[in-house]
Amino acid sequence: MSTEVNIVSGRATRYLAEKIAASFGRNLGEVRFSTFSDGEFQPLYEETVRGSEMFIIQSTFSPSENLFELLLLIDAAKRASAKSIVAVIPYFGYARQDRKDKPRVPIASKLIANLLCAAGVNRVITMDLHADQIQGFFDVPVDHLYGSTMFVPYLKSLNLTNLTMSSPDTGGTRRAAAYAKFLNADLVICYKQRIKANEVNKLTVIGEVAGKDVVLVDDIIDTAGTVTKAADMLMKKGALSVRAVATHPILSGSAFERLENSCLKEIIVSDTIPLQKKISKITVLSSAPFFADVIGRVHNYESISTHFKFNPIL
Repeated sequence: MSTEVNIVSGRATRYLAEKIAASFGRNLGEVRFSTFSDGEFQPLYEETVRGSEMFIIQSTFSPSENLFELLLLIDAAKRASAKSIVAVIPYFGYARQDRKDKPRVPIASKLIANLLCAAGVNRVITMDLHADQIQGFFDVPVDHLYGSTMFVPYLKSLNLTNLTMSSPDTGGTRRAAAYAKFLNADLVICYKQRIKANEVNKLTVIGEVAGKDVVLVDDIIDTAGTVTKAADMLMKKGALSVRAVATHPILSGSAFERLENSCLKEIIVSDTIPLQKKISKITVLSSAPFFADVIGRVHNYESISTHFKFNPIL
């Protein structure tokens, strides 16, 4: 007897979950939330989940209630006797805190992994973790997907004859190098120095960009300070155009204004995080068909290795 697939969502990612469920070929499961006057909330599944394979979709971007909501959904499914629980986390928040880079700070991504496992998750599906080693923080299987599956075909469709790949900082050089390999493009390296978090002090480039169409690749754009400064610098160095590719459009603070006023020709992102506003420069590629296909493969015990064709860590 086959196990029933039940796809549900937290409130923050319902916009994406509905598209994933539609791509999978079924309706999104109904979840009702009750909120107390003090802000405390309680999820309730509106249909039985006993014996089913639960796929709970929720990105854990700000505020932190989104993470807690995911934990409550997992706990509710476990206590309702779901056969298995898969957390589909398109954007895994707190991933930037993956190590102790200074004294007396937490390793928040490890704590989040512990919380998810303690809540009762059996598997995690996520995309473009800020640090690959976060997979090892979990004691359950992690399917770490790559946004390059969406972005590489799109970049090919632009038919840029002078394409050159780069990253806004040295930390993303390996990702940019993989894109350059698959696109048969050149690679330049941007080097930045920070004086404090979210503030860049100095930015330089290693390599020739004059007469080139440069694409900056990163996993996230937060305040957009680094990517816009990198774009301005590359244009001053003689680049024909500069685009940016980022899986997760956090876009906090003055990010939208910076992007709108920057020399970036286009910013290509996915829908793992909803845009707070729309500007003409931003192109959104949907990850829904991608996640729907992976959910089907996980449910049917099929290989998902075909989705690593553009694996940026190779």
